[in-house]
Order: sequence, then C-alpha cells, then structure tokens
Amino acid sequence: MISGRLVENRIVIWDIKNARTLFGNGYYGKPLGIPKPKGTDFDSPLVLDLVEGCYLVEKNKLKVSHIDGKPVPLTEIRKICKKEYVDFETQYFVFQNLRDKGYIVAPGIKFGCDFAVYEQGPGIDHAPYLVQVFRPADDLTATGVVLAGRLATTVKKQYILAIPKVKERTVDYVGFDWWRA
Repeated sequence: MISGRLVENRIVIWDIKNARTLFGNGYYGKPLGIPKPKGTDFDSPLVLDLVEGCYLVEKNKLKVSHIDGKPVPLTEIRKICKKEYVDFETQYFVFQNLRDKGYIVAPGIKFGCDFAVYEQGPGIDHAPYLVQVFRPADDLTATGVVLAGRLATTVKKQYILAIPKVKERTVDYVGFDWWRA
C-alpha cells in the first residue's frame, strides 16, 4: 500500500516510485512543480487533494500519516474534509460515483464548476465535461444554466448537472448541449 503524509490540507506522496505509480494508475494528484505532466516520467513528489486522499484511503490504496508518523484514520480525514469543503458529503458522493465509473475527476474551480471530468486522463485528452453538483432542493435558474453553458461551450466542454440522491445511492446526470442555429 502507498504511504502519504498529511501536510496542512493536502496529502503528499514523497516516494517518487509510489508517486509515479499512483499518478499512472488513475491520474490521482499532481506532481509538485509540474503544471501539465505527460505520463509518469517525473522526479517530484505527488500532491493529492483531500477528496482524492479520502477516496484512496477508502479503497485501501493509500495510508496516510501525520508528519510525526502517527496514522491518520479515515474518520479523521473525513472530519478534515468536512471543515475544508462546503457540502463535502454531497460533493464527495458525486466524486466517488464518477471515479467508480472509471472517469478521471479533477477540481473544476478554474472553469467555475465543481469538477472537470476526463474520460482518459490529463495529457491524453482534454476534459470533455464540466460537472456542477446540485442537490434536489437547490434553486436552478435559467440565467445560471446559460452562464455555465456559455462558459462550457467557449472551452469546448459539455456542461453537466450532477444531482445526487444519497439515500438511494444514485446520481442523476443532466447534460446540456448548445447549438447554433
């Protein structure tokens, strides 16, 4: 199992071989100091965000410890995530659903959404989807959909609403395509 260290609100894989393995087997994290890595030929630690770390710990692919070597159990990671992320449980449920379906999920903040989603992985393809998580009780305005859809179209991506139904353990996805007449 791969080991990582909790450093503030990130998890760092210091061992280069393990960093390459984890990145190469699912494009988890980002190699430190490499904005657009091509493959696994890098010589730097791998930095995971907490959501990725939580997922990997749940899947028994990662064990996390504090800087002093003391283990960080999954319950503590989830507690930290709840402090760091707005509506963590809902966001994480969608992240988990997409990852379990085989998609590569990256933060979508630079696109103004929750996730940028790849079919194959960064450096191989561009993320074809921008995913925004909406709870069934959230208000959805026409203006909000048009703004998001215009941005997605500008960057050649499909805008998708993810509507999690946590109790039913499902997520409904609604995709928007924009057409010019």
